[in-house]
Amino acid sequence: MKIYLVGGAVRDQLLGYPVKERDYVVTGATPEQMLAQGFRLVGKNFPVFLHPKTHEEYALARTERKIGPGYTGFSCYAAPDVTLKADLERRDLTINAIAQTSEGEIIDPHYGIDDITNRVLRHVSPAFIEDPVRILRIARFMARFAPLKFRIAPETMDLMKVIVQSGEIDSLIPERVWQEFSLALTEPAPQAFIKTLYECGALAILFPPLQEIYVEFNRTYAKNKFEPFNLTVLAQAANLTDDPQVRFAAFLCSLGKGSSIHKQVNEKGILSIQRMCQKYRISNAYSTLAIITARFHLLCHRALELDADTLLSLLEKTDAFRRLARFKQFLLACEADFHAYSGLETKLYPQTERILAALAAAKNISTAETLIKGLKGKALGKELHKQRSAAINKLISFS
Repeated sequence: MKIYLVGGAVRDQLLGYPVKERDYVVTGATPEQMLAQGFRLVGKNFPVFLHPKTHEEYALARTERKIGPGYTGFSCYAAPDVTLKADLERRDLTINAIAQTSEGEIIDPHYGIDDITNRVLRHVSPAFIEDPVRILRIARFMARFAPLKFRIAPETMDLMKVIVQSGEIDSLIPERVWQEFSLALTEPAPQAFIKTLYECGALAILFPPLQEIYVEFNRTYAKNKFEPFNLTVLAQAANLTDDPQVRFAAFLCSLGKGSSIHKQVNEKGILSIQRMCQKYRISNAYSTLAIITARFHLLCHRALELDADTLLSLLEKTDAFRRLARFKQFLLACEADFHAYSGLETKLYPQTERILAALAAAKNISTAETLIKGLKGKALGKELHKQRSAAINKLISFS
């Protein structure tokens, strides 16, 4: 039995990244031997075990053979005669096909260290085309490593296009697509995830509304801008916050506006967001924030010129009084959109301060005091709205 540290842990060590989790490959062992040493079996499709003390994953070396369509159409063979070299050869990218012995010796049969040095994402073998999930993984790796100037090897991009053209990508289940998308939203450059899917042709199949962003960009702005406006918003959101929900909402807030990003948001864009969230079973936390941002972000941009009634209406329609945490997410998404406009990248966004001050002024009007007057139902709501509007108006007058 021999044990090797493999994959992301070795890669991140070589990149100087902190190692968050460690995975190991075990050669020359049987499941019975692993169990006898106290490991706990957790793998369903192939033998993966948890260490009895560290709870880190130890997988028996295995090979894979394509037997059917999609990313689940594989037959796995795990046995003591499977070598480390054979196990590494089934992996997706050369930078993920590096192993390390317990003594620290690096084993790199596919020259992954060279590709780390040269900042290249390159496939290990032609078997790369057998698994459509690899398109999503490479797009996610670009979201992580684009700031380090990584690029996709041309021959690997060609294979990604082959996967799309073969129809294999159609077999991806919604949950798997969203899993990779949501992970990409936590990376330093989530816009690179979208850009990569576009370049290999997968975006049009997986996210048709997002493909329209590029269609409109190529028709209208390509000569004047580096990338579509929505991707600029996403990049600005990534600069502002690590919150993937805010990034998602900011990215989609201009969806469906057509060639003029200054138009009032239309229902087509909101409907596209709703359909995409339903298709990929995206949680309400993401979808609700995205829809609120799409519907009200332009009004938020005008906060400094709004009268008291309109400001109060914005607070009420976004449910700011009851959902303060989400409302602050909304304000961050709006700020990201604001900074995406040319010339506003480094400008302050005083709208946030104005709106939060208006919210605080309105909150000072107590429902209990209004109830003391004997008002109920619609009369109570009307009087509360009136007093809150007056409080905001007083705030504006002294600003």
